[in-house]
Amino acid sequence: MKIVGLGWALTEKFIALGHTVAGCGRSEDAVRELHRRHPRPNAFAAVDVTDAKTVQKWAAWLIKSQGAPDLLINNAALMNNPAPLWEVPEDEFSFMVDVNIKGVANVIRAFVPAMVERGRGVIVNLSSGWGRSVARDVAPYCATKWAIEGLTKALAEELPAGMAAVPLNPGVIDTDMLRQCWAEGAASYPKATVWAEKAAPFLLKLGPKHNGVSVSVSEFEA
Repeated sequence: MKIVGLGWALTEKFIALGHTVAGCGRSEDAVRELHRRHPRPNAFAAVDVTDAKTVQKWAAWLIKSQGAPDLLINNAALMNNPAPLWEVPEDEFSFMVDVNIKGVANVIRAFVPAMVERGRGVIVNLSSGWGRSVARDVAPYCATKWAIEGLTKALAEELPAGMAAVPLNPGVIDTDMLRQCWAEGAASYPKATVWAEKAAPFLLKLGPKHNGVSVSVSEFEA
């Protein structure tokens, strides 16, 4: 059984609500399937967010063809294989930092200047409950998500009036990532497609008044 991720579920819901979506992913097969399901003006590409030059090239093409985004969502992230911190291999830790933190910075660097020039737009960086609390055996993941909280709040201080940067805790959803760290309990939580029914409208309501505010899908009041 295929476990749908948050990005895929949000894409489907945003398009169902009448919005144009441009997105990237690691899987070329998934990108091809999205192209098949949702042709132009939607646009999807296989992009490694850890490769800053590739991200810049992709962003430049999108901005030229579609303009700066109204809503920029950074949701790419990896989970470490659960283990005490001293047992997590160096290369696994480093790759998580590259994707979960540097990847977010690469996307921001590529898109936000055009949003600032236009003077509007919302940047949502997905944090986690473990970006505001901790648990054993997931220290690397906690570290990256606490970093996202700080990075996003600092970015919020730098944006001009009329824009917003928001760290978002999406809640607990049955995804491959949750199953990696919590195999026995993951299936009892909502699937991403169910979560997106609430999350997509919620994200569309975020605006300047939420700049720098840590929010969660489960508790948000518009």
